[in-house]
Order: sequence, then C-alpha cells, then structure tokens
Amino acid sequence: MALNLKTTIHHSPLASSSRQFINGFSPKPTSMSFSRSSSLKGFGTQIAIERKERLSFVQTEAVRHLTGFLTKNEGLRFALVVARFNELVTKLLLEGALETFKKYSVKEENIDVVWVPGSFEIGVVAQQLGKSGKYTAVLCIGAVV
Repeated sequence: MALNLKTTIHHSPLASSSRQFINGFSPKPTSMSFSRSSSLKGFGTQIAIERKERLSFVQTEAVRHLTGFLTKNEGLRFALVVARFNELVTKLLLEGALETFKKYSVKEENIDVVWVPGSFEIGVVAQQLGKSGKYTAVLCIGAVV
C-alpha cells in the first residue's frame, strides 16, 4: 500500500505580519510531502491520495473478487438469521441470499429463515443455531446505519 500526500500551507497576511512583528521573520508558503510504502501479503492494493486545494481523490487498484461454486448440496442445511430493524435493507439482502441458494440448486426445505428484532440479537441466535448441529452454515444478515 502506498500513501502519498502533498500539501501546501499558505499563511494569511494578517498572521504573517503579526508573526513578523513578534518573531522578527515573515513565514513563506511551505510545501510538505509525506510518502510511505508498504504491502499487504496476498493483496496488490495501492491507495493514492492527492490533495489539490479542496479536492481529494482516492483510488484503489487490484481489488480481488473470489467466486466459489457448490457441486454437491445433498444433506446440507442452512440457516439465515435476519434482523427486522432496517428491514428495507435486510429484506433485499435476504432476497439476494435466497436467489443465490436457488442458483446453486439448494432446495427451499433445506433453508430456515429466523427473524430477530435487531442486529444485536443476531449473534446470540446464530450461536444457538450453530450449537444445535442441525446446520452446515449459518448466514447472518443485519444493517446498522
């Protein structure tokens, strides 16, 4: 990850005249630059920040997308824990999850949807479902805005 930041500092005339009077010198515009490079193992991510006047620009490169597949789904059971709070968001996420299960030929009878009041309750219910041993995976859906 590389981070480059360049800033120019200009002092106001009033501040300059005050400083000149107090300290005996007049500050001039100063240019500062900061550069740091490091890399994360396994990720080719580079972030560059350029600052010009009031505008800033952030660019991320080399985002990895991982796609899997499910070939044998016999005997697999899934639980989805969904928060009712922010239901406009969570309902769409649930529909997307169910469409994905359908895309991979998971039967509806192998999917249980459990609704909870809010995101806080998701963890407790998911833990109980996981400990029950009935499910291959527990998917949690919540939205905190």
